[in-house]
Amino acid sequence: MRFVTLPGMVCALAFGTLAACTEPTGPAQTMPTTADGAVFFAENCASCHGADGSGGNAKGLANTPPDLTMLSDRNGGTFPAARALSYIYGDLQTSHLARVMPEFGAEMTEDLVPVEIDGVLTPTPRELAGLLAFLENIQR
Repeated sequence: MRFVTLPGMVCALAFGTLAACTEPTGPAQTMPTTADGAVFFAENCASCHGADGSGGNAKGLANTPPDLTMLSDRNGGTFPAARALSYIYGDLQTSHLARVMPEFGAEMTEDLVPVEIDGVLTPTPRELAGLLAFLENIQR
């Protein structure tokens, strides 16, 4: 019979922990790009916010969609990633009946990536991480 020593168990546990912490590879595990965000924007946002994000398509809406290219300008020159993510995901402070824009977050909670928001790595739905990259990229 073979006995396992305490140092052997500690090494095995440490190796298992390290193996579990490594990131899988492949297309599903890569971070979304600005191009991914542009595709999401074109499919889900451009109909109201305009193809370039300037808010030009308000037909039939009570309120004009904001110019998304000016988010940084309206925030002292810094892209407001946390506020943008909160609003896009579905701001819990606002009833869904008070919003014109749909809430996207609930449908995306299975595929999360780490995004730095205000200095903290925040689990963020992959599609929204790409959208944030796109929105930051189109700031004037």
